[in-house]
This record gives sequence, structure tokens and C-alpha cells, in this order.
Amino acid sequence: MRIHENGQVEIDGIDKMILNAFMDDASIPVSQLSKELGISNTAVHQRIKKLETSGIISATKVILNPSVLGYSTMSFVGVFMDKPSSYKLVINALEKIPEVVEAHFTTGNYGIFLKILCRDNLHLMNVLNKKLQEIDGVTRTETIISLEQPIDRQIKL
Repeated sequence: MRIHENGQVEIDGIDKMILNAFMDDASIPVSQLSKELGISNTAVHQRIKKLETSGIISATKVILNPSVLGYSTMSFVGVFMDKPSSYKLVINALEKIPEVVEAHFTTGNYGIFLKILCRDNLHLMNVLNKKLQEIDGVTRTETIISLEQPIDRQIKL
């Protein structure tokens, strides 16, 4: 691994194989990875630590399947704000809404673009009407309901 002056990190083939293996299955044992790569457990551990320290690996976490838990309605909501200076106040309010799972500060028509998970359309309507649109600084929202998510992946190396 090499870190350039601009902060960009350059990784080698073994690092790429470790990262791709983790993206496929983050619970893969280091011993199995070691065998597949033909290097020692210690070498794999050291490389993983360097990938974490460099910020390439930002977290290892469990990803829940929302539909199995009853959250079958995924939507994307464009948030219009009264003025750009409302951004921080709006984000602080959005952080208190558990159905909001992603928020992006964007260019274009929307000030903020959200990903929201709800149990059904009625739940979504309640989140929109009683939570989102009640936030000071939010003037209106536009909602797009996702019918299917045929692609769900990370960038491949």
C-alpha cells in the first residue's frame, strides 16, 4: 500500500483480493483468506490493519434485510429547503427520524436527498406528513417509491 501526497491510497493485488473477499463475506475467517491468498495469517492481519488505518475499510458491520423485518417500502425523497442556511437544522431534525437511513447534500433541485425505509405506504405517508414536512426549514418534498432494487453492490476493485 502506498499513500500519495493528495491522500489517495494505492493498493496492490493482495490488498484488492482481501477487500473483494470482505465485500463478498465480511465474516470470512482470516485463516481461510490466508490459505486462499497463500500468505500467513499474520500477513493478512497486518494488511487488514493497514487497510483500516488508511481509511479504506471504514467499518465492518452487519447489514439487515429490512423486508424480512417488515420494512417493505423503500423510497427516495427530495427535500426542498427555504434557504441554504437551514441545512444543519434540517439535518439535525432528520437524524431523529429512524426511517431516514441515508441523507445526501446534493446539487440540482433538491437541497437534501433521502433514502427512507417504511413498513408500507401508510407508514411512509405518516413519516412524510407528520415528521419530514413538519421540520422547520423544509418547504416541500418530492417522493419516489422504489419498486425493486436489482443492483446492490459496492465498487469492485
